[in-house]
Amino acid sequence: MPEIDLQSKPERICVIRLSAIGDTCHALAAIRRLQDNWPETHITWIIGKTEFRLMSAIRDIDFIVFDKSRGRAAYRDVRAQLKRKQFDVALCMHASLRANLLVRSVPSRLRLGFDRARARDFQWLFTNRRIDATPGEHAMEAMLAFASAIGARPTELRWDIPLTNQEREFAARHRDGARPLVLISPCSSQRHRNYRNWRVDRYVAVISHLESKYGARVIITGGPSGIETEYGEQLSFNTGADDLVGQTSLREVAALIASSDLVICPDSGPAHIATAMGTPVVGLYATSNPARTGPYVSRELTVNRYPDAIRRYLGSNVRDLRWGQRVRHPDAMDLISVSDVIEKIDFALSIPDIDDN
Repeated sequence: MPEIDLQSKPERICVIRLSAIGDTCHALAAIRRLQDNWPETHITWIIGKTEFRLMSAIRDIDFIVFDKSRGRAAYRDVRAQLKRKQFDVALCMHASLRANLLVRSVPSRLRLGFDRARARDFQWLFTNRRIDATPGEHAMEAMLAFASAIGARPTELRWDIPLTNQEREFAARHRDGARPLVLISPCSSQRHRNYRNWRVDRYVAVISHLESKYGARVIITGGPSGIETEYGEQLSFNTGADDLVGQTSLREVAALIASSDLVICPDSGPAHIATAMGTPVVGLYATSNPARTGPYVSRELTVNRYPDAIRRYLGSNVRDLRWGQRVRHPDAMDLISVSDVIEKIDFALSIPDIDDN
């Protein structure tokens, strides 16, 4: 990728990535790479209110929170905080109508956005430079491409989301001696025709395996929605799992994930929080392509039935489809069998800890 000539190292960078949880984890990795290249560079991040809750303890990034619930006032809030600021470059890592409308508020002569194919909602009208198009790229790599485009060299991936002592103590209370701790976040976001949730009875079988073979303590987490509450109640009623659905903050979930030996979930934010926290993830993928949105450093643990879903419900194959195309069929996740997941669990929990002798 040809680098954008900034004449010298950037002194002030503005990053725009509002949502979602997983994508902001990817954006954080790109920001950490910028910091590793230029430790003195000041970085401002325009981020969504929910996503900021996860990042709120980070002290070496200046956050401007966009609260979409405030409607037009949210844009005025951001503009007010951008007054008297000047940036060498704005990295527009979010192509959406809301994010695009914020771009022109950022005082920067360079506004770097996605290539034309990925610049949704007319992002190209609001930016003046673009990263290169890269077919078959993971969402994490797309974020890192922004850092590369302005001259940042590759460094070891890091996230460094700090946890408070109180959050660590909260997580520690849910460990039980040497028993493995496994966190299951069974539900994805409740969007129309999302179809990423696996069946309750199959989770029950998996939890039973974790309990009988490994003596694992299993925790169920999720938000307060009706379907998540139902999952938590049914899974805890039919197994020995602890139901914490709707009872934890986002940062408490992050602390639990950091303390866990394994996370099991569909394509959802907890998969990427786990990646950021260094916790292995058994990802359950059938309706979305894990090569694009899967847990970035747990690929060998991902259950991938996406190619099967493409063949069965779209009559096609992955290489002939638009990159990242979703399978919008309510039965697609049924292609993931209990044995598929148990195989990945056994592989994950049989890997010896690097500190073991």
